[in-house]
Amino acid sequence: MYTPAQAVERTGFSLDTLRYYERIGLLEPVTRNAAGQRRFSERDIGWLGMVRCLRDTGMPIAEMLRFAKLTRAGDHTITDRVAVLAEHDRRVEAEIGNLRDQQRAIQSKISWYRRVLELDGPEEHAERAEERHAVPVS
Repeated sequence: MYTPAQAVERTGFSLDTLRYYERIGLLEPVTRNAAGQRRFSERDIGWLGMVRCLRDTGMPIAEMLRFAKLTRAGDHTITDRVAVLAEHDRRVEAEIGNLRDQQRAIQSKISWYRRVLELDGPEEHAERAEERHAVPVS
């Protein structure tokens, strides 16, 4: 069993987020000790790892809740769970493609700047930059 502080450390979620997830049903009700303090099980921590993965890859909370309900409903929902995850995977793959395109644009700009530095030399480039930003004296 894990204390709330340990659950925060293990999952990377804030305590407020853990409470929120429990309140909306994304996390099943957490066991409490005799003093009423939350105690997270290994199963809770494992589930929160999946939630972290889904959240970090952009799955909306409503879809995570749907996935959670399907998971709790039993093995007869495995086909539906696969469909939810496969659709999310398609969105993740599209986002990765978009990020790759953006990265190529960044890399192209880096190459362009490096070529400028190679042609001009860093000192000449710095002098030209100063000239471009100088305020004209009248």
